[in-house]
Amino acid sequence: MDTNVASEAGAKPAYQTFSYAKPELRRGKGIVQLATSDIIRGRVQIVREGGENNLHSHKGMDGFWFVLSGKVKFYGPGDVLIGEFGKHEGILIPRGAEYWFESSSTDEDLEILQMAGFEKGVKVERVDAAPQKFEVGSIGVDVITTTR
Repeated sequence: MDTNVASEAGAKPAYQTFSYAKPELRRGKGIVQLATSDIIRGRVQIVREGGENNLHSHKGMDGFWFVLSGKVKFYGPGDVLIGEFGKHEGILIPRGAEYWFESSSTDEDLEILQMAGFEKGVKVERVDAAPQKFEVGSIGVDVITTTR
């Protein structure tokens, strides 16, 4: 998130510009923050082999996932396969729906655009249905903010 254009009381909304280039990862998963506001967030997750997490849902947040490179498998409760998606394919996960995903490429990292829309007036919460395998900010995940 960079290049905010003035945001004062009574001023026009602030613009955010950004760019994306795949970073060098020190760990198995990276999250590149692109831009965010009070109702939407954009980021790219880079997932090396595996990178799966736990079954969970989100209160107050719909998730839009779009594959930039690699392949991904999304699962629902009971590890039922929802779908496998390749480059330029994706899925919308509505708030409250339980899911988890993993990279399913053997020859390239998964790069997946994650857009999140937030429901006004609702506290956004992650609801874990199973123990987390790792947490953002832990030794397994790099969080990177873009600059332009």
